[in-house]
Amino acid sequence: MPNTLSTIAFDADDTLWHNERFFQLTQARFAELLSDFTEPENLMARLIEAERRNIQHYGFGVKGFVLSMIETAIEVTEEKVPAGVISKLLAAGQEMLSHPIDLLPHAEEAVRRAAETHHILLITKGDLLDQERKLAQSGLGEYFDGVQIVSDKNMPTYSRIFAGCAGGANQALMVGNSLKSDIIPALEAGAWAAFARHEVEWELEKAEAPVSATRYAEIRDLSELPDVITAIEMGDSLPKDL
Repeated sequence: MPNTLSTIAFDADDTLWHNERFFQLTQARFAELLSDFTEPENLMARLIEAERRNIQHYGFGVKGFVLSMIETAIEVTEEKVPAGVISKLLAAGQEMLSHPIDLLPHAEEAVRRAAETHHILLITKGDLLDQERKLAQSGLGEYFDGVQIVSDKNMPTYSRIFAGCAGGANQALMVGNSLKSDIIPALEAGAWAAFARHEVEWELEKAEAPVSATRYAEIRDLSELPDVITAIEMGDSLPKDL
């Protein structure tokens, strides 16, 4: 039976433009700066734990990441980390906050085509100023009917956002690269969800793919999004072949 799809929502970081690779590059620099104090594997494990603890305090984004690096540096050096290292970590964070936007393949076309036929939203989490900067520099802002920059992405978040759209969550599709933040909670809210895996995945965003969910689709990249939209609206089975 054909379905009505009214709203298409996109994640931003690593769905429309590159983001995590800049975190990976900074982590490599972090390991280099602390190489005299601990092994890289131990350092990265300690950093992940610091990020996990600090999300509730600092939220998602570069600023929280930099504070977690500084905290980890203090811990692994037993409070002996040189001031010069702290200074370089702060500089690395400032560089991350000013890096140019690099759109992912097919991102502009996918957003433009979706905007021609549907109400489209950007739903992203992270630092407000940084996300606003990236959207402005992306050149995609004009296509969106609404932008939601949220502190976290969970089922209540999607329920609230989609409740303000025609047809609610039942007629909404969420497109993103994070199973934990973009896909699973959107499905829990009653929406459709299309998972576009990115080449780099943040440890804290990993989750089990909900392959048995009837409203769940997998795409290799955004060039396949129109096929998912057509399948939803025609009542056909969704692709799950990653």
